[in-house]
Amino acid sequence: MESGDLELGELLTAAEAAPPGESVDVVAHDLQKRFGAEQVSFLFVDLIGRRVVRLAAAGGDAADDVEPVDLQNSVYDSVLQSQHQHVEPDGQGGLRVITPVSNRGDCIGVLEVTLQAADETVLRQVRDAAHALAYIIVTDRRFTDLYHLGRRTTETSLAAEIQHQLLPSAPCCEAPQFTLAAGLVPADDIGGDTYDYTLDRDTLHLSITDAMGHDTNSALLATLLVGALRQSRRSGCDALKQARHAHEALLSHNRGLATGQLLCVDLDTGLCELVNAGHPRPLRVRDGVVEEVGLTANLPFGVAAPTPYRLQELQLRPDDRLILLTDGMQERAAADVDLPSVIHETRALHPREAVRSLTAAVLDACRGTLTDDATVLILDWHGNRRPSPESRPADRSSSGGPPGSGR
Repeated sequence: MESGDLELGELLTAAEAAPPGESVDVVAHDLQKRFGAEQVSFLFVDLIGRRVVRLAAAGGDAADDVEPVDLQNSVYDSVLQSQHQHVEPDGQGGLRVITPVSNRGDCIGVLEVTLQAADETVLRQVRDAAHALAYIIVTDRRFTDLYHLGRRTTETSLAAEIQHQLLPSAPCCEAPQFTLAAGLVPADDIGGDTYDYTLDRDTLHLSITDAMGHDTNSALLATLLVGALRQSRRSGCDALKQARHAHEALLSHNRGLATGQLLCVDLDTGLCELVNAGHPRPLRVRDGVVEEVGLTANLPFGVAAPTPYRLQELQLRPDDRLILLTDGMQERAAADVDLPSVIHETRALHPREAVRSLTAAVLDACRGTLTDDATVLILDWHGNRRPSPESRPADRSSSGGPPGSGR
């Protein structure tokens, strides 16, 4: 395999033969063999989404770059937001090439490579290697904690560990009919927020929940709640049956109360069936206008009351943006944030960037210290078409192939 096209089969075979913690080494060896790459490293995005952490390939010299790097206003942030490859002189006569490593819209990190020279063919093959690395990491992180450790830039409590394990492994997902992204900023005294999603052949399932209490007790309550929802969902239950099952689970185990919002979106029609269990109402952006969706709120899960849950309907239209929040986005100091204005100002951004803007605004308003978890999930509904680059200038990622060069 000299300077020809990337032999994906050979690269994947080499990755499978190597220990699961050496994905970067496999890609680095491939790039060194074909293009004489001098330095190859992968930079993780941390759990909060504010910094990146470098993982150098074996034998690489990254001693000067072991500390996390702030994302804001960095070249890495630019690459992650645009999903475009960046090329610049390295100051020593070569080129520094930074390429997004993403899978179905989930920004895992960036691949940074130093080359003596590179034409468009070489740059395209580096993009191919980064695309392959995304799939390799998604597979390999099932077998090693290395990629989980790489995302942690602060100490994690037991409650936070439990909470993070309840969340989907990818906070962002792209499909022909929709794009979604979510973010959770934990409070110092961990609350019980969770979000969840899954996609089957004809339905997108979403949930956002807030278990009452703090620290480990709320994390355990959230574990029971999410487990009950997933069990019923995987048994083929609709939103109403999922709500009943979760409610009965909390009652039978006397674990406490939780609010929640469950949604089932028909991928063909955009019809959304949902249950609101005492949760903040969703916000919707339609035709540039931000408005609260008028829903009837039932009692939270775990409240002993005879009132049945109500299944409600919401028709999504192409170009709608739906925002689901927990009350941590609105309480106390966070209430100073004009959420509708931030939502309006970020309406043209990719959902993952809009999520970052919203959670950052709340975190800044609370001066970095939250008394309750702040969680947001954003769903962009495309219908049977994807948005054009002109309508969403920041949404340039692609789940079907490598992004273009930004050289």
